[in-house]
Amino acid sequence: MIWFAICTLRRSQALVRSVFVVIPALLLAVPICTAQAMQKGISVDLPVTSSAVSIPDADREGALIVSITEDGSVYFGTNPTSPSALRETVQSRLSNQTEKTLYIKADARTRYANVLKVLGAVRTVGVEPTLLTAQPDSSEAGTVMPPKGFDVLLGPPSASDSIVLELLNSGQRTPTLKINNGPIAWANLQTDLRQLLHNRSEKMILIKADGLLPFAQVVEVMDACNSTGAKVVLITPGL
Repeated sequence: MIWFAICTLRRSQALVRSVFVVIPALLLAVPICTAQAMQKGISVDLPVTSSAVSIPDADREGALIVSITEDGSVYFGTNPTSPSALRETVQSRLSNQTEKTLYIKADARTRYANVLKVLGAVRTVGVEPTLLTAQPDSSEAGTVMPPKGFDVLLGPPSASDSIVLELLNSGQRTPTLKINNGPIAWANLQTDLRQLLHNRSEKMILIKADGLLPFAQVVEVMDACNSTGAKVVLITPGL
């Protein structure tokens, strides 16, 4: 009887030791990553940029956030909507608050045309559109990063002396780039832009892109322009 009790006790002790060994091992197996703070909403894969700035107000309660998913579906907050209905929705919200910024979360894979529809719908409401982007930050593991992004302007077709950067659908993996109708290599984009902007008092670059292109490719060019310190103006048909 005593021998049976001793064996039972030893088995219990061994089980407890195994539990305390397994639990830490499982905890160590969970990846720890840097998270980007954002209020609860629609999940999208944001395009990655390197020149965006911190925008903590995008995570503020009551912030005006529009999400565009890969298939082009549009949400205001978490409510499904359409570009045509979005204008009235945003306008009614603006009447109750002083915040005039509209934060846009667009999936990197959605067509650029889907983003233009949203921008075109709200351009006369009086909001200032800000594109939210993901960042290749190497911050300390486990820390929460504020949202980042950059402002954009919407404009009419360019004047004769403007810097116009075009993205043309080449049918290949990357689009064709042109500056003022002259072809340019992707590798030389930032260098050529800085040279063109060097002696200009107004640093502004107008971007015209094919609506069929993935939004991520347009944002990549916008990011390069933003890194030069220039204002980015998106040219769209009808503006």
